[in-house]
Amino acid sequence: MSPGHGHSRGRSTGHSHGRSHGHSHGAVAAHAGGRHRWRLAVAFGLVAAYFVVELVAGLVSGSLALLSDAGHMAADVVTLGAALVATRIATRADTTGRRTFGSYRAEVFASGLAVLLMLGVSVYIAVEALGRIGAAPEIASGTMLVVGAIGLVVNVVALLLLRGGARESLNVRGAYLEVVADTVGSVGVIAAAILVGTTGSAWWDTVVAVAIAVFVAVRAIGLGREVVAVLGQHAPTGLEPTDLLTALGEVPGVTEVHDLHVWTLTSGMDVATAHLVTSRPEAGPVVLEAASRMLRERFHVAHATLQVETSNRAECRGADW
Repeated sequence: MSPGHGHSRGRSTGHSHGRSHGHSHGAVAAHAGGRHRWRLAVAFGLVAAYFVVELVAGLVSGSLALLSDAGHMAADVVTLGAALVATRIATRADTTGRRTFGSYRAEVFASGLAVLLMLGVSVYIAVEALGRIGAAPEIASGTMLVVGAIGLVVNVVALLLLRGGARESLNVRGAYLEVVADTVGSVGVIAAAILVGTTGSAWWDTVVAVAIAVFVAVRAIGLGREVVAVLGQHAPTGLEPTDLLTALGEVPGVTEVHDLHVWTLTSGMDVATAHLVTSRPEAGPVVLEAASRMLRERFHVAHATLQVETSNRAECRGADW
């Protein structure tokens, strides 16, 4: 996950931390997902209650658009529930001594679950729509319109709740995108109800259902790319490793930088490791402090493991991969 760090003579190693150290309550307070947990809880309650209403209404009315939106709402209920559980797991203390990075990645896995559920719902809707080709089911457009309008209100409220944390937490962003897709689904249900009611053709219900499926799939793929980037330990979005190399090389006393690794542990928690070479062995502590402070203040990397070496490269005990 990170390069090896030897601790031989002539070398200084150290860690740079933000306001918190380890995985204490301070870390929980600074943790993006944990700060917005209450938003997830309220949104979960609203969406779960509405899902029951929409599912019953969809079965009664015979609307595929309503049922497809209910299926997506079911995915939302599971996703929001998983997000809530993930934020709890992510902030609990490690009692095993083996989870040296804590359990913060639980949120990323919850986001991955959201992606799988969204894609599953999209496939289900598409299959159901194909099955209705040539059929002429009776659809209660009035029920569709009322339930769609209620759903729109519920989703807008949930959107306003989650928007505040969507930029900070990948976990909250996954839930937010789910609700965005639901909002579009509610608009689609309303449009389908109006079109079916005015034209008398159930074909519009199928068309809207397919459109919802495509929209949900596109959003899922976008979120999935973010999840893969985190699990693949890519450099954080908006942070170029070459910029870190340049900035570390400009720290007074540093003559060379190598073995740089930077990745995202979870939303709002970027991690970096690097070896810094100096020609003055006695300057190690000063170089270490200056480099740590620069990473924290300029790049918001609150957890950096830095190794300071002299210009004798034989001292380096970095990774050989």
